[in-house]
Amino acid sequence: MHRWCPMDERLETGRGRAANALDRVSRVSGDATDFALAASLVRAAAELAERMLRDGMTTVHKTSMSDVVSAADHAAEELIVSRLRAARPGDGLVGEEGTNEPAERTWFIDPVDGTYNFLSGLPLWCSAIALTDADGLVLGAIRHAATDESWLGGRGHPTTRNGVPVAPLVDRPLSDISVASYLHPTTLPDDGARIPLLRVMQGAATVRMLGSGSIELAAVAAGRLGAWAQIDSLDWDWLPGVALVEGAGGVTTVLEANGHRWHLAGSAQAVAEISALVLG
Repeated sequence: MHRWCPMDERLETGRGRAANALDRVSRVSGDATDFALAASLVRAAAELAERMLRDGMTTVHKTSMSDVVSAADHAAEELIVSRLRAARPGDGLVGEEGTNEPAERTWFIDPVDGTYNFLSGLPLWCSAIALTDADGLVLGAIRHAATDESWLGGRGHPTTRNGVPVAPLVDRPLSDISVASYLHPTTLPDDGARIPLLRVMQGAATVRMLGSGSIELAAVAAGRLGAWAQIDSLDWDWLPGVALVEGAGGVTTVLEANGHRWHLAGSAQAVAEISALVLG
């Protein structure tokens, strides 16, 4: 019969610590692999879209002249989806161009964010992706091909531009900074959208509308734009940039006001001031 002795407890404790350490290493390794995978996916999607644009392709108008989708959007989403199904077969996938298979871990895909710009010869478009799990947002990755910039950030990973950490965001008053936004012409008669946005714009130093939410949010994370305010954003337009802004020390929030969901990002001071203006 085995008799218990203090060494047994030390051995069990040691095994437990080793197991916990291995588990931590496994999680860190998996997270690191997710970041590397995300960066490679948006780069490949952007390269495919660029190549298809040069070669010529078909386009379709969805809901309006400015709401367009191209063959490149579909092909780039299919590329990302096929690679994720191979690399992460248990993960969910949700994409702008129709993929809708959510799970506990889900990748949100915007194969070409800023399609109108893309098709018009304007360089303000990108490929973007985000990953969420049961604890929230894991990462965001954005590839802006025209400027050769790759953005990556998220949980435990301070935001980087081409592998170099961006400077942490600092508080500045709204009156000293730019705010990026968008309001579709069909939304102009909606007082619940127009009037709060006008209050925000009037409080800012200047306003920019670039036509790509992910590029704008990456610019906020980099300190190039001061803040972001937009209504009713979809997950693939919002989450990649959220990871970058938060990874740069910024703040993001979603407010329910005037029949809309207001998506706000920037420094803590800027978001607080914009929130007050939206709520009136």
